[in-house]
Amino acid sequence: MRQQPESGSGKTGRVRSLTARSALGFIMLLGVVSLFADMTYEGGRSLVGQYLGLLGASAAAIAVTAGAGEFLGYALRFVSGLAADRTKRYWAITVFGYVFQLFALPALALAGRWQLAIVLVFMERIGKAIRNPSRDAMLAYATTQTGRGFGYGLHEALDQIGAVLGPLLVSLILYLKSRAQGAAGGLAGYRVGFRVLLAPACLALLSLLIARFLFPRPADFELPDKSPRLAARGYSRAYWIYLAAAALMAAGITDFPLIAFHFQRISLVPEYWLPTMFALAMAVDAGSALLFGVLYDRIGFPILIVMFAVEAATAPFLFLGRLPGAIAGMALWGISMGTQESIMRAAVADLIPAERRATGFGLFHMAFGVAWFAGSALMGILYQRDVRALVAFAVAIQVLAIPLAVLANSAHLKMQRPKS
Repeated sequence: MRQQPESGSGKTGRVRSLTARSALGFIMLLGVVSLFADMTYEGGRSLVGQYLGLLGASAAAIAVTAGAGEFLGYALRFVSGLAADRTKRYWAITVFGYVFQLFALPALALAGRWQLAIVLVFMERIGKAIRNPSRDAMLAYATTQTGRGFGYGLHEALDQIGAVLGPLLVSLILYLKSRAQGAAGGLAGYRVGFRVLLAPACLALLSLLIARFLFPRPADFELPDKSPRLAARGYSRAYWIYLAAAALMAAGITDFPLIAFHFQRISLVPEYWLPTMFALAMAVDAGSALLFGVLYDRIGFPILIVMFAVEAATAPFLFLGRLPGAIAGMALWGISMGTQESIMRAAVADLIPAERRATGFGLFHMAFGVAWFAGSALMGILYQRDVRALVAFAVAIQVLAIPLAVLANSAHLKMQRPKS
């Protein structure tokens, strides 16, 4: 007898009742997975820029590495999403991606050359590319019962608790090493920080396996009347315009490794405070994800336009001011990161048919990643020439995204109107 796909939507083999409470429990359990996972990779990523610099990498190499990593992390999601929709093995792909991702950054403790460290950074991003479309598709089933914005916002808020704790943990380690050895403990302090992150990586994997056992068929949460009324054979005009707007916004996003490199270069704060500043941004990320998620459920697509405007104002604060401006810039950067992972995902889920959801997420993220890589590479080059040129580019390209977001909203409203 042929076994049903693990996430099928049929009634046979159903092990969870279709209740909002169980859907909320599923979202929260995946949020706990993300909490421990973010402790691992955001804790590690808060050190990567400085670590690569200590190993001998240039500013351009750091910026290109960050951008290329994001490109891999987004572009490969299309392939992963397509595979997930065709095989319906959402859980298997998600688990494989987490395993591949979680242990890459702790392995940086063993890297002796910056070239090897870059390979491990790329491995972490590839793992995220493998698991994200499948995980987001499973979350989309449950968010039909909780509200798209709230469901994704709650998941992102739990995710970012880990993104705060991880950088704070490694910041404490660098501080203690600096007290003992001076100069933030040198490479030794960073390597201890990477090794410690192995513990939350193991907890994330354990939580994921528990979620897989308790909720083997997330598609059972889907409420048919909440699915977008879209043709299964294609994507709407609103989706394509929204994708173009998001790509422009992505091209102007500054990666934290380059931000940290800049703060270190101008001696803005002691080195061990850099992960703490990243943690500040992640704390803002968590709060803004939940707040903007609730607002998305109440207001709808226009809240995305506000988010685009916030992102366009970020670069001047980060690169042209001193400490107060940099702190404000990190807060704005945190808002941008939080809304990217909450309401941007909610909007994608509302704009694509359920049966092609993982592919739609993957395609969206591929375009997002290509634009992020191109923008990051260019900004790394501009930074070495004149930091003001970097700021001008980031602001200009993201301002262009705002009218496209307005057009996407208009197309989305037309799509929702009942046909006469």
